[in-house]
Amino acid sequence: MSTTAEIATPIGGNKLYQERARTALPLLVRQAAAAKPIFYSALAEELGMPNPRNLNYVLGSIGQAMVGLSKKWKTKVPPIQCLVVNKATGLPGEGIGWFLIAKEDFGKLPLRRRREIVQAELQHIYAYPHWDEVLQELEINAVDTDFSSEVDKAARAIDGGESASHKRLKEYVANNPHVIGLPKSTPMGTTEYGLPSGDSLDVSFKQKKSWVAAEVKSKVSDQADIVRGIFQCVKYQAVLDAVLLSESKPQNANTVLVLESELPEHLRPLCNLLGVEVIDGVIPQ
Repeated sequence: MSTTAEIATPIGGNKLYQERARTALPLLVRQAAAAKPIFYSALAEELGMPNPRNLNYVLGSIGQAMVGLSKKWKTKVPPIQCLVVNKATGLPGEGIGWFLIAKEDFGKLPLRRRREIVQAELQHIYAYPHWDEVLQELEINAVDTDFSSEVDKAARAIDGGESASHKRLKEYVANNPHVIGLPKSTPMGTTEYGLPSGDSLDVSFKQKKSWVAAEVKSKVSDQADIVRGIFQCVKYQAVLDAVLLSESKPQNANTVLVLESELPEHLRPLCNLLGVEVIDGVIPQ
């Protein structure tokens, strides 16, 4: 049976998935430059696609375009679509196997081996120096990654202290871990969890094999405060990883930004660029 990777045709046509592929490729080039994978759901949201499952042909088209360029240039162009990963596994879909050495057997390999193959391919993608030339060859414009205006406003913002709305949202998230994708059986989170850096997590869910931190922003937070939250997540992720490393604990750490309001669309690329997961529209009940 033919896979989507084999059926999808390269970027140049006028089918909807090819048009989406032309829009998606510069987003993946942006992620490659930042050395950050992107979730299927996050890429679909940035492309305005309601169903991430429909990315299979989009990514297959991008993959076929990279294969075509590899043949034309007589040197391998890495399968950049490998950057798009599943939130639960951290791996691309099984269709990526057609573009890798393991080919169609990729999906049958043990999870550990698949992780090794993908990690090796990601390093090739990050190190590849010709992504700008790839876009030029395909006559696709790069995306703007200059967020200096938003960053400057966030840096100048004054912290007015904790509001009643922030406290209510923080406690709601702590008592309802399922709103950020954790199992309902997850024990209640800890608010204002202290870190050795001197920072405090709004909400911490620390278990034997996982540690999830939530930075929350209530409806009273303006755009500058949301940007600050994005960068706070970047900081907390680094600190959580360092704490686990210093404790020799084989846990997985993840930091999410929880918004009571909707994430402004023009900030979504910044979140994806920095690898920050956002859960928005969380309204305390």
